[in-house]
Amino acid sequence: MPGAGVEIVVNPSVSGQHSLRLTPSDALEVAKFLRDGLQFDYLSNATGVDWPDKEIAEKVKVKREVTKTVDGVEQTVEETVEETRKRVEPGCLEAVYHLYSMALKEGPLVLRMRTVNRKEQAELPSLTPVWRSAEFQEREIWDLYGIVFKGHPDLRRLLMWDGFKDHPMRRDYVEPDDFEYEPTAHDDVLKRAEAHRAAHATAGALQHEGTGGGQ
Repeated sequence: MPGAGVEIVVNPSVSGQHSLRLTPSDALEVAKFLRDGLQFDYLSNATGVDWPDKEIAEKVKVKREVTKTVDGVEQTVEETVEETRKRVEPGCLEAVYHLYSMALKEGPLVLRMRTVNRKEQAELPSLTPVWRSAEFQEREIWDLYGIVFKGHPDLRRLLMWDGFKDHPMRRDYVEPDDFEYEPTAHDDVLKRAEAHRAAHATAGALQHEGTGGGQ
């Protein structure tokens, strides 16, 4: 498929299960080619991956003017020094699909798609129009990770209830101190709630001291 955005992702592990990362805008056409042209007619599994923001430290060489004393005379010279600079690589969400060919008995062929980011641009095209078995699995990915699958015929909660907030499989998800179905906290939930209350009380006391007792 000339011009299609397809990247081979090499897996260096013992399994050596390499995969194809698709550009979302080309994903549907590539999926149809895999199904109709290469007979990958069965989608067995689809899941999500959360890639949080990542801080990367890089060593770079920069030129600086420094003042040195040579034979009692101050001189300004240019030197190359090495600095460590940090940058944040934006995170994203990823959908991963496993395909098989029942006719040719081949597979798995692993497909990947990544969103632009984890927040306001967390959209991907649905592959349900190509493989119907993706319908419930993409609903699960939306429910747990928050990927919005454009073109999905019925994208709604599958495991969590309709009024549930957030997506519990994200790495930065924070569990609440109680739940709608269990308003009285106990066991691990109770310990977490007590720890949060103690932390809030300490923070409040420190803030009170910092403002001179409110005077």
